[in-house]
Amino acid sequence: MDVLILVGSKNDLNDIEGTTETLKKFGISYELHISSAHRTLKRTMEIVESAEKEKLKVIIAAAGMSAHLPGVIAAMTVLPVIGVPLNASALNGLDSLMSIVQMPGGIPVATTAIGKSGCVNAALLALSILALSDGALTEKLKQYRKEMSESVIKADEELNKK
Repeated sequence: MDVLILVGSKNDLNDIEGTTETLKKFGISYELHISSAHRTLKRTMEIVESAEKEKLKVIIAAAGMSAHLPGVIAAMTVLPVIGVPLNASALNGLDSLMSIVQMPGGIPVATTAIGKSGCVNAALLALSILALSDGALTEKLKQYRKEMSESVIKADEELNKK
């Protein structure tokens, strides 16, 4: 396994599909767990400790509302933690974003966009971290970016053939 993914509740599983599908597309293995920073703190600690023992390399934590999960995890480990704010409240995820991005100095959490696009970007950021020591993965990421660029150009060309 390379990546640990934690979500705060069962309700977050739908959003996190962007993360899991992106990791699968690149052939990266992961563990996915539901664990709350508030309701199951001891279990969260055990999962993070296990990830370190298993030599996982990156943790992605997605949470809504108060969104303490990424910060709590970052306080427990020196592994890179990527926080994904989810739209789980009347504030449309802004509360989650502010909670994750406003970490105190010394406890870093890389933070992505709110919701599904943030979940995809969390996977891509994790892939970039893993690619630092994996040349084949670096090439896959370069190809992915090239294909994205080509799809935009192709769409523009089709639009302007009229």
